[in-house]
Amino acid sequence: MKQVIVITGASSGFGALAARALARAGHTVYASMRETQGRNAPQVTEVARYAAEHGVDLRTVELDVAANDSVDAGVARIIADCGRLDVVIHNAGHMSFGPAEAFTPEQFAQLYNINVLSTQRVNRAALPQLRKQGKGLVMWISSSSARGGTPPYLSPYFAAKAAMDSLAVSYAGELARWGIETSIIVPGAFTKGTNHFAHSGAPADQARAAEYDDGPYAGVPQQALQGLAALEPADADVATVADAIVEVIGMPFGSRPFRTHIDPSQDGCEIVNGVADRVRSEMFRRIGLDDLLHPKINVGVNAQANA
Repeated sequence: MKQVIVITGASSGFGALAARALARAGHTVYASMRETQGRNAPQVTEVARYAAEHGVDLRTVELDVAANDSVDAGVARIIADCGRLDVVIHNAGHMSFGPAEAFTPEQFAQLYNINVLSTQRVNRAALPQLRKQGKGLVMWISSSSARGGTPPYLSPYFAAKAAMDSLAVSYAGELARWGIETSIIVPGAFTKGTNHFAHSGAPADQARAAEYDDGPYAGVPQQALQGLAALEPADADVATVADAIVEVIGMPFGSRPFRTHIDPSQDGCEIVNGVADRVRSEMFRRIGLDDLLHPKINVGVNAQANA
């Protein structure tokens, strides 16, 4: 069924790929991004060109996940356009690379703002509509770094992704009785095909970073990046993440997997998540809240709200 979908951080990377794939699958997709009349104006033009060329319902919307007013306005516009919102995809994120000590607390806060607080802004704007409908899907683009192997020099990003993943798990139980389903997509470390690594942030305290690079950790940055790239199979394709998103959204309501891993390098995250999610399920059963493990199917919900 055709659904109305918003995906954050859709100017490039997983977001752009998923927006196009979902539109090709027949959905109305809002590729949200900031600075649609500035830095990302070329992306807006490209989205319009792609939609016209392929005959799909792919749109852009101004939505800066770091600004409450922008998030509120972007979500309100989608609801005004379509009368509903079926799927929210939390994809916006930013990476950093360097020794943890060399990042300032302000840099940590900025990274948490983009990777974690952004999801709270979007949820507060979108969830009232989904709860009103009595049906919906919140999809979180997590990372295998939240629980898998954690090579050095990526700690601010790893910590932020772990926080976002934890928030997703907590929200899942709190939304189930509203008829809102949760699905967490867990990509591995794709070092090619996106600008994730190329555009990663660097420590502001370069003198502190140099103490690491010129001391006992000399060569570690190169070894870490080269090691990650070497673990990645030659045929690893970031498009498989977009394909997984399309597949999960296309599943019947109530049948979607809680987690879907797409990790060609097999860093161990799937094993750890499997244990953690089983422990969560058992705890809910022990305290008599096992109904929160699955979204409530609300009888009589408007048939158009098919998320």
